[in-house]
Amino acid sequence: MKLLYSRNPNPRLAVATARYLQAPVQFEFAAPLAPGQAERYRPLTPALRVPILVYDDGSSLWETDAIACRLAREVRSPFWRTGMDEPAMLQWLSWGKQNFVRACDMVQFEYVTKQRYGLGPVDRGEVAKGLALFAESAALLEEQLAARPWLLRDGISYADFRMASFLPHHQIAGLPLHDYPAIRAWYARIEALPAWSDPFAGLDAPELPPVPQAA
Repeated sequence: MKLLYSRNPNPRLAVATARYLQAPVQFEFAAPLAPGQAERYRPLTPALRVPILVYDDGSSLWETDAIACRLAREVRSPFWRTGMDEPAMLQWLSWGKQNFVRACDMVQFEYVTKQRYGLGPVDRGEVAKGLALFAESAALLEEQLAARPWLLRDGISYADFRMASFLPHHQIAGLPLHDYPAIRAWYARIEALPAWSDPFAGLDAPELPPVPQAA
């Protein structure tokens, strides 16, 4: 299998998951939206976004969570829970993407993504909405993580990686992790994993454009 990726948050999450699982994949940098590249990648994903998992027969799977599920099952890892343990993991995936992860993404888009790609000035109203959602969701997450080291009671899971997917640049985005000691300790545990802290080690992964100081 081949995993097509870039350095953006969701492809980064897919690469980190593959490396954490030691999944049997080849890694290939891809830029479907680059000039002249769309038709090359359209047969693999109608969304023209990475990550994409390409099977040996040329068929493909796209969307990060689906790829994580497939890779975990490939190596028979409980990182993606199955059976009666799966609903608890899906609970955090669903809640996180609508709350904590979404909040991080909203703020990061304004302070990091827009500035990196010259997409316009910071929208302070959107930042305020994102920080409000961050405060609301982080309070719930803080309470849960104060009682246990990982989101699930029986250890680390893909839910932890997904929840942290927009945190690698939290300092640039100005996300106030310092206000939440349990979240900060939880993320430090994730950062201590080499697969997470440097998922692109040894790979062909062009650096993203630098982030200029926001206006």
